[in-house]
Amino acid sequence: MNRLRLTLACWDYDRTRALADASIRPDGIDLVYLTQPVEETFFRMLRHREFDCSEMSLSSYVASLDSPEPPFIAIPAFPSRFFRHSCIFVSAKSGIRRPADLKGRRVGVPEYQMTAPVWIRGILSDDYGVKVTDVEHFSGGEEEPGRDEKIRLNLPPSIRVRPIGPAQTLARMLAEGELDALVTARAPSTFHAQPGAVQRLFPDYVEQEKAYYRRTRIFPIMHTVVIRRDLYGRNPWIAQSLYKAFAAAKARAAEMYRQTAALPAMLPWLVAHAEDTQREMGEDWWPYGLGPNRHVLEAFLRYHHEQGLSRRRFLPDELFAKETLETYKV
Repeated sequence: MNRLRLTLACWDYDRTRALADASIRPDGIDLVYLTQPVEETFFRMLRHREFDCSEMSLSSYVASLDSPEPPFIAIPAFPSRFFRHSCIFVSAKSGIRRPADLKGRRVGVPEYQMTAPVWIRGILSDDYGVKVTDVEHFSGGEEEPGRDEKIRLNLPPSIRVRPIGPAQTLARMLAEGELDALVTARAPSTFHAQPGAVQRLFPDYVEQEKAYYRRTRIFPIMHTVVIRRDLYGRNPWIAQSLYKAFAAAKARAAEMYRQTAALPAMLPWLVAHAEDTQREMGEDWWPYGLGPNRHVLEAFLRYHHEQGLSRRRFLPDELFAKETLETYKV
């Protein structure tokens, strides 16, 4: 029987490695796994639709649903999740010591529509009273000049976003005090190279993030997996096939952290860390599927709409291929 040959662009995650090495194969599919940095994958998929399937920024995907003919459909697999209290950086020259000090300040962001800053702005608003309209946002390349938004923004006038100069970078502007803060996914190079100039807003971010999880039960979703909608329209079965394969690959990775014969990663107390995580967050601390993630997605979709990135507030059920929302029973 002929199998459908599909390209999948995705980073090199432990939870997708079985798909990359083909030890787990989606039913009916020969998967060509293209390992790429997430920024490259998002740029090429959003601008040129180069792949059949890909990892995708959750924010970019939700924004794409506002199109008259949305180009993608997602499956409820989430290869990237990340607590983001650690990703708010401040200039030592700013005098910022607490979240409330961000009000009225100049805050850099690589792209306003990036998923990580959507979560950060939502958390700052909900937990600390710093609204998206309380700051002036400056977008551009974090380490290289010339970065643009991957998708066109149509924001209300109350949200102020302006690009930095064509030769400027956010990392350098932060260190020199031209920006007061930076919200981002990647730590700026100046945080490591100039530790006296760039600091975290939350030095105790691990405790902050644990407290946030205990209070909200939210482990923020960064990325989902999308399929080109034209391909899905011709072959609706591939959504469930891919979802099952992603779930199986994740389960294999999770099992790795429970065995003690040899360490799968260069962390001496890896097993203890996994056990601590399980005690804190439950046996399946990285869940796939709509049901266990509904509250996470509801929070994100509210933030996305409040921050002017979607014309209406989407429902979690609207995000995913309907075939992946239920399964058979025996």
